[in-house]
Parts: sequence; structure tokens; C-alpha cells
Amino acid sequence: MRALATLARHGRWLLIAGLVAGVSLPGLAGYLAPAIVPFIAVMLCITTLREGPRAALPRAGKAPRALTTTLILQCAAPFVAGGLLWACGLLDSPLATGVVLALAGAPITGTPGLAVMSGADGGAALRMLIMGTALLPLTAVPVFVVLPVFPDPWAVISGALRLLAIIGISAGVALVLRARIPALTRPETRPALDGIMVLAMALIVIALMSAVAPAARDTPGQLAAAFALAWGLYLVQTFAAWRTARSALPRPEALSVAIAAGNRNLALFLAAVPPETAAPLMVFVGCYQIPMYLTPMLLPRLTDARR
Repeated sequence: MRALATLARHGRWLLIAGLVAGVSLPGLAGYLAPAIVPFIAVMLCITTLREGPRAALPRAGKAPRALTTTLILQCAAPFVAGGLLWACGLLDSPLATGVVLALAGAPITGTPGLAVMSGADGGAALRMLIMGTALLPLTAVPVFVVLPVFPDPWAVISGALRLLAIIGISAGVALVLRARIPALTRPETRPALDGIMVLAMALIVIALMSAVAPAARDTPGQLAAAFALAWGLYLVQTFAAWRTARSALPRPEALSVAIAAGNRNLALFLAAVPPETAAPLMVFVGCYQIPMYLTPMLLPRLTDARR
């Protein structure tokens, strides 16, 4: 318990260590890749254990606002970005595709964990994750219209449904554990739960960085462009969402909106694009992980929050 609590206290640095390990040890990243889904399930289970089952449901009277936020982030933003890129003649490039997909994705499964480490509302982050994933089959339609690289749109829809199933199973396991082992719900247990969640996130980010080291060796120019674009997109998404949400929501919930806006799940779309598009996108995906997993350190500076 003490060891896990120590991991939780140093969670920000553990995520950075995961990023470094993923870049410097591509063999380890490849070895861990098959375990991404089990690690995701562990994170979601721990989040439900920590926050309780009610945290996953929209609060009374706030469902319309949550729905509107999700539609703006996942539907309107990528459609507008895609239109602008098309008008500039850039829509056919892999990086442009990555930008549209990053805007269209649901929040990453690690959003609640990042919220906890950033002093935000973990329950609000969990609700945004669930709603964003549930609506993805609908909100992805503009992406299919804008981007001509999807020969099989059903792959995205089926991926979203699989993720919803993982969320449901993980939440169900958490509910059984809460009922059978009441000690897991005690406040003193939270640091240990946070430590497990941080460890799972660190292992996931190692697996997601597998394309960065080969790109640095073989196509450094492409890597530099993807790195700069990923950082710019993350900062714009996060800061714009924070500026919009802070006047309408309590600070912890507004921070969760900013985290959900800046940390988007591109992986579901990768299954639906052709191999010649997916390969360059993996470099962008790897670069995009870097600012996302630095969120606990970046968010206070972007929002002027003081811990």
C-alpha cells in the first residue's frame, strides 16, 4: 500500500519515465503493445472504484450541457478544421488527417487518471469519456464525409462499440469489488488505487511510443513536423476549452473539460484507414502522446492553476 501511494505521489514523473522508456526502448514498447487493452481495463476499473458508480452518470439537469460539449468537441471542431484544410489544399496529407482525427476522437481512456493527477474532477472526466465514446459512432460521420481515406467506416463504429464494452465490463468488475470488499471504498485506500492507475498509464504510454524511435532514425524531418503539429494542436485544444469552460463551470470540472478536449483517442480511427495512411499516422500518434501525458505538469501553467 505504501509503495502504491508513493507511485501516486510521483505519478507525473512516472508518466515522463514512461515516455522516455517508450522512445529509448522500442523493443520494450513492442513487447507491451499487446497488453494495452488489459491496462485500459485496469485504469477504467480503478476509476470506477475510486469515484463510485454515480460518477459515471450525468448529474441532474447537466446532461444537455454535457451533450452539447461533446458534440462541439467531436463533431463541429473536426468538420470546421477539415473544411479549412480542404480550402487550403492540404487535406490529403497524413498530418492533416491526423489533425482532423485528433479533433474527432473521444477522450482517451486515461482522461480520468490525468484528471486525478491534475487536481481536476475525476468523475466529470469519467462522464466525458463515457459520453464521448458512446456518441462516437454518430459524431464520426462528419469525419467520414470530410476525409476520403475511410474505405470501411464500420471499423471505427465497431471499435467504439468494443471500447464501450470494455468500459461496461470494467465498471461491472469495479461494482462487484465495491460490494464484496468495502475496504476498497475507504478514503485511505485512494492513494493505493491512484498508484495502480498511474502504473497502468505509464505502461500504456510506453507501448504507444513504438513508432517514434524508428522515425527519428529514418525520417527525422517528418518526425519534427509531426512533433510540432502535435504540440500546437494539444495546446490550442486545451487552452481554448479551458477559456470557454471556466466561466460556466466550477474550476475542477472546467479543468476536466480542458483535459478531455486536449487528450483525444486516435487509436479507434487507425483500424479503419488504409495501411499507407496508418503508417505515417503512427508517428503523429506517438508525438501526440508526449503533451498528453505531460498534462499534469502543463495544465497548471496553461490555466494559471496553483497546486
